[in-house]
Amino acid sequence: MRRADAGTATASAGIDTLFRIDHTLLKFFLTIALTGRQAIVVAVSGGSDSVALLLLAKAWLETSFPAVRLVAVTVDHRLRPESGAEARDVAALCARHGITHRIMRWDGDKPASGVSAAARAARYRLLAEAARSAGADIVLTGHTLDDQAETVAMRQARGEGRGLAGMAPATLFDGRTWIVRPLLGARRQALRDFLSANATGWADDPSNTNTGYERPRVRAGLAAEGERRELLATMDLARRSRVALGARAATLLRETAALAAPGLIRLEPHFPATMDVDAAIYALRVLLAVCGGAAYLPDEGRSGELFRRLRRSPLRATLSRTVVDARKGGIFLRRESRGLPAAAPVFDAIVWDGRYRLHCPDAPAGLTIAPFGAANGRKAALQHLDSPQSLVGAALALQLALWSGQDCLGPATGDEARARGIRTVPVAAPWAHFLPSFDIEIARALAELLGCEAVPALPFVGHNEG
Repeated sequence: MRRADAGTATASAGIDTLFRIDHTLLKFFLTIALTGRQAIVVAVSGGSDSVALLLLAKAWLETSFPAVRLVAVTVDHRLRPESGAEARDVAALCARHGITHRIMRWDGDKPASGVSAAARAARYRLLAEAARSAGADIVLTGHTLDDQAETVAMRQARGEGRGLAGMAPATLFDGRTWIVRPLLGARRQALRDFLSANATGWADDPSNTNTGYERPRVRAGLAAEGERRELLATMDLARRSRVALGARAATLLRETAALAAPGLIRLEPHFPATMDVDAAIYALRVLLAVCGGAAYLPDEGRSGELFRRLRRSPLRATLSRTVVDARKGGIFLRRESRGLPAAAPVFDAIVWDGRYRLHCPDAPAGLTIAPFGAANGRKAALQHLDSPQSLVGAALALQLALWSGQDCLGPATGDEARARGIRTVPVAAPWAHFLPSFDIEIARALAELLGCEAVPALPFVGHNEG
């Protein structure tokens, strides 16, 4: 670690100092809801932001929630020779402050390209694993206002509309672990000043200044304070718009959408006649992605054109792996038959086709998951006589089923699967892994529609999407 000797301040002296001079930083933690929680995890890389986060979290817990355990977790991505030593430095810092610490290592081969995205996915997976082991459902990360401005700048350069809302104050990972960013309102320099005042050093990751990566390039170009303020104003407007649009689309889905059969969504015939066209197009984009198991919403322009065609006449079209069949009795959406996953072994937490997640801690050997099949779909369609049989059968044929060799044991959501300790739940593909708090209202509407697991309450005091 650099700047100051991390061991020069005792734990007790450090906490006293933190409280005398840092009410402005501690205030960022006050909206986090810890009532009823037994532990909280802090992600600590050893950099200035995460080390400051750790010590602030310790001060906050000791004064406000002394019964809540603090667990620091360092993810060693093993991408640099120094990473192991840096993780051990964090462990030593935690030991001096009486904080439980754990190192999680990203083992195995690393991809030849897309390393940053792969490292991010591995980091959150390992942090969530450590949180579950600690009995926690909240992981704090040290993202700052500077990180937020950089993120918005990168997304603006890529022409991302929804992405201009920036990083959410909380993101639900894999449906059960909240990634909370309490320092999004704090400047990095304020955190470094705080560490220096408390004689605590930090490590500098050389990749943070390597302009071969996108973020360091953007960071270097954000020296002007006026430009930073403009970006954050853009973010604030985009954030408010995104939350409001999601809430209106959620209301529209609750009023017009129903599950006609597993894998088959029906919209009321009057759906295209709604006066709130923006909310309707957004709701349609979400449904297209959900039915098709697509991680990203389809293009807004193409979705808008599809919506306008729905207003004019019945049609049959395909977009984002979803077949849209508009008839007199309603607008039906289902997964198209192309591009389904190959048969795969059953294992815990697998997300199949972006549409289902399996829970099976003790996965039975010799079983596979694969589509139900056309013949099985036609037989099962007889249970849904209130909807067009051809559409029901086509939808059921593409549902997830449990297989033993060539024998189909039934739907993965059925009794046979449950008897074997397999629980299968639908997921909304765009938010199967990451659900920003901005989108929580429409995610809840989808959970009600599809029968997904309920979206847990936001980890904040009161209700604040962002």
